[in-house]
Amino acid sequence: MANKLFLLDAMALIFRAYYALIRNPRITSKGKNTNSQFVFTNTLVELMNNQKPSHLAVCFDTEAPTERHTDFVDYKANRQEAPEDILISIPDIKRILNGFNIPIIESDGYEADDVVH
Repeated sequence: MANKLFLLDAMALIFRAYYALIRNPRITSKGKNTNSQFVFTNTLVELMNNQKPSHLAVCFDTEAPTERHTDFVDYKANRQEAPEDILISIPDIKRILNGFNIPIIESDGYEADDVVH
């Protein structure tokens, strides 16, 4: 079997997952929106079942500024803040990845897509 490496941009997948169910959100009995957790996990399981990667890791952004932030003051200036439900989902998704024993890659000064590329 050939080796297959998958590096996933967690932030892109989390945002995509959240908005995929925005019109019909998955809300727990305690009022927590779990769109991101639900769709992210389904996507991950589907990838593992269909692609059967030999190696898989998931990359996350950190709070540290990147070169883009220091070189371009207006970087992401026109973007809205991430919805609170998305920010709350990140620790849950990291716990899900730990449960699957999937490595998490974070590097200060780099966004997830920088690490992937």
